[in-house]
Amino acid sequence: MYNLDYKVEIAKLLAKEAKLKESDIEPLIEIPPSPELGDFAFPCFVLAKQLKKAPNIIAQELAAKIKPKAPISSVKAVGPYLNFFVDKIKLSSDVVKDILNCGACYGSWPLNHKKVMVEYPAPNTNKPLHLGHVRNMLLGNSICNILAFAGYQAIPVDLVNDRGVHICKSMLAYQKWGKNKKPDKKSDHFVGDFYVMYSQKEKENPELEKETQEMLRKWEAGDKEVVALWKKMRDWSLDGFKETYAKFDVYHKKVYYESEIYQHGKEIILDGLKKGIFQKDEKGAVISDLEKDGLGKKVLLREDGTGIYITQDLYLAKVKFDEFKMDRSVYIVANEQKYHFQVLFKLLDMLGFPFAKNCYHLAYGMVYLPEGRMKSREGTVVDADDLLVEMEKEAEQEIKKRHKELKKQEVDKRKEIISKGALKFFILKYDPMKDFTYDPKESISFEGETGPYVQYAHARICSIFKNLKIKKFEPEKIKPAFDHKLELRLITLLADFPRIVSESAEQYKPSLVARYALELAQAFNEFYHECPVLKADKKVMESRLVLIFCVKQVLKNALDLLGIQAPEEM
Repeated sequence: MYNLDYKVEIAKLLAKEAKLKESDIEPLIEIPPSPELGDFAFPCFVLAKQLKKAPNIIAQELAAKIKPKAPISSVKAVGPYLNFFVDKIKLSSDVVKDILNCGACYGSWPLNHKKVMVEYPAPNTNKPLHLGHVRNMLLGNSICNILAFAGYQAIPVDLVNDRGVHICKSMLAYQKWGKNKKPDKKSDHFVGDFYVMYSQKEKENPELEKETQEMLRKWEAGDKEVVALWKKMRDWSLDGFKETYAKFDVYHKKVYYESEIYQHGKEIILDGLKKGIFQKDEKGAVISDLEKDGLGKKVLLREDGTGIYITQDLYLAKVKFDEFKMDRSVYIVANEQKYHFQVLFKLLDMLGFPFAKNCYHLAYGMVYLPEGRMKSREGTVVDADDLLVEMEKEAEQEIKKRHKELKKQEVDKRKEIISKGALKFFILKYDPMKDFTYDPKESISFEGETGPYVQYAHARICSIFKNLKIKKFEPEKIKPAFDHKLELRLITLLADFPRIVSESAEQYKPSLVARYALELAQAFNEFYHECPVLKADKKVMESRLVLIFCVKQVLKNALDLLGIQAPEEM
């Protein structure tokens, strides 16, 4: 990767004078916000404590000491930053040739043989997948894409929560008021209606809660009638999930079911009790005293010997590492479960499991609607399927506004690409931890920080080459010559894509790729408005055509990582 080659050269120049290791310097090197500030920058804040000087003074002193050599052309201090300028001819040539040679693989990394398991979206079988699950699925999909592109072996798995008192609520409602009806709508939605119904009925009759507890007891005892009802409604939910997963391109290497593993964690807890790792409280429940870790006292087995959610999670963590021997296990779960995972990972460590340090909770924030927070029990949730339908309607209106002559078949094709792109991009552009409000109308706009805006930049470039009937360029024949600041801005951005991929994979942040795609699309549009391409002199035109061809390829690569199609027409 030429981008990292430049960083290696900069690290060599800096190491001696800054008294840091080259390996410590490379990750700190940044890309400045504008070409005037250089191609790469080193923040001198990191040296302030060590050298006991102000960062801007350190930058000036280093700039005076460092003697640049090819491919670095000059070094300048700007405030607290030490900025490095590279040979633009070499940079441009390297970037363009690398993109033309690599194509769809540009920005990817060699295999590193590390396995990362990603668990998502872990739904409950008492209701359909909703907007919160959509964020979870999109994060899981894109993280797996990015990990694979960055050289890791990504292992997507799912955990289906298909037992417990919450499942019995929809079962009880169906048993009492379902009249043995078969689904008259998408099957998981049908099951979800009874979950909402139960909540409404319980307000009128609080005694229903005891009946759900009794139903759970019967299920655990293997009561034939209850188990048969559970299987039927569970299958309805799973069939519905499969349809929704297909719409969102979700695929899992393996699916774990809570109903099959919930009992097995007890052995781990009892073994920990025997070894003195856990204790019993005054009521006879098995607990772990985590007060010194700021996590309180956690019940692991109730006094009646039954397990809780964390009991099965201990077993599942062990099973996953036993089966897949991965290097890291990532759980994509809302930040409301932060405490749960802090306790889980601490318990795994206390039990002496070596993989405990390799477990990671990727917490994500809430998704709100303009109307406020969603509530499953009250039926105010926006279901994933309904959201897609709404987005397609919004996209269709936008397409018909722009292309009144398009045939229905083409409208249908485009609305699916644009609607999914709008939904995925709007959600993925936010840092996973950030709460945000999802506005369907805003997300579908062809202007602003949206998926359609990025898709349109790709389609616009495609239309240029379609009219010119150019399908590819021969790298060995290309001798690009760029000197306009907006051309050089594009080159610098293109050069930065491999770094973005690497950081996104390491931090599990698809938002870095989304923001990069947006910045590249914006830079292209600014360039295209200011710099003539087809009307430029022949030599300039040829160079600029190669440049935007490279932009097209990298936009597509970035969108692919987000699970978004890069259309050739919009």
